[in-house]
Amino acid sequence: MKVLALIAVVALGLSACTTMNNDVITPNKSNQIVTQYPVETALLNIYTKARTDTLIQANDNQNTVLEIKVVPKGKMTFNNQQAQGAETAYTIKSDGIIDQQLISINYYTLNPVKFYGFTNNLGEYSVANQTSDMPKMATIGDSSEFITESVYSDSSQDKLISKYTQSWSLKRATNDTAWFCINASENLLLNDANGTMSECYNINAKGGLLSTKVVDSSPLEDGVKRIIYNSL
Repeated sequence: MKVLALIAVVALGLSACTTMNNDVITPNKSNQIVTQYPVETALLNIYTKARTDTLIQANDNQNTVLEIKVVPKGKMTFNNQQAQGAETAYTIKSDGIIDQQLISINYYTLNPVKFYGFTNNLGEYSVANQTSDMPKMATIGDSSEFITESVYSDSSQDKLISKYTQSWSLKRATNDTAWFCINASENLLLNDANGTMSECYNINAKGGLLSTKVVDSSPLEDGVKRIIYNSL
């Protein structure tokens, strides 16, 4: 499910303004304080449900836009096992002109939710080891590592090119919304730090996606460079 690794391939941190053909719930207008959120539902809305997103880089003078389209593919075979697949197409535009396009398929099963890896049009082949289950509900302040992902140059799995761990966290945004974040580590195969990425979705009490903020952090000699994408 290494959406973050795919984004790193095209050197982007992302943020989505989400239009989904499954239900997206508007924020609660009351002053009720919500302390628990259905993070499993939110995870499925992010990675497995049909949606089209438009993303814009903060403080970008070139009007860079990333369009993301997720299309469920149904039953598929991955790494000699049956799974569900969801295709994600990433299209990067500058001033309306297409610069790059990356197409990936994430493989997963439901009940319980488990991610197995991804393939993409660069030939890369990822095998994910889900080290802990995503809980159905989580409380503000909860967090956990849940995936270790190995990325190979192709499906032969002969050449390992990167390895990551992923964790999730849940932090309060407002009284009735929370930031559900997927955090990717640096490439563990490298001796030098190469940066991390956090992809955070503002969710409501039903796990609906409201907005997104993603931060791509890269080390510099005099500090850290951060590229931030925010919802429209």
